Amino acid sequence: MITLYGIKNCDTVRKARKWLDAHGVDYQFHDFREQGLDKDAVAAWIDELGWQNLVNRRSTSWKGLSEQERSGMNDETALQATLKHPTLIKRPLLDTGHQRYPGFSAANYARIFSTHTL
Repeated sequence: MITLYGIKNCDTVRKARKWLDAHGVDYQFHDFREQGLDKDAVAAWIDELGWQNLVNRRSTSWKGLSEQERSGMNDETALQATLKHPTLIKRPLLDTGHQRYPGFSAANYARIFSTHTL
């Protein structure tokens, strides 16, 4: 099952959902602000992607962290920070069941869904 993680009022998440709907992709939407995040899942995302690719360092949430928190970020502190502030996660996060992809671009989604058998 394909899962799209994000928050429903995010413009980029809306674009990704619109793209998936328009291309007939069967997926489940998980709003991590409303439905929360699973610690083990986030830890696995960090292991797979690296915290630098999972955490949106241009977000308001990132800018709201102290300088000490930002400069000392590592896998463990990123895990704790994203669980406390889910909006730190780069949105949306597409989980194909085989691989995770942070962010959205129509070209990347077209490539992802042309190479994966779903």
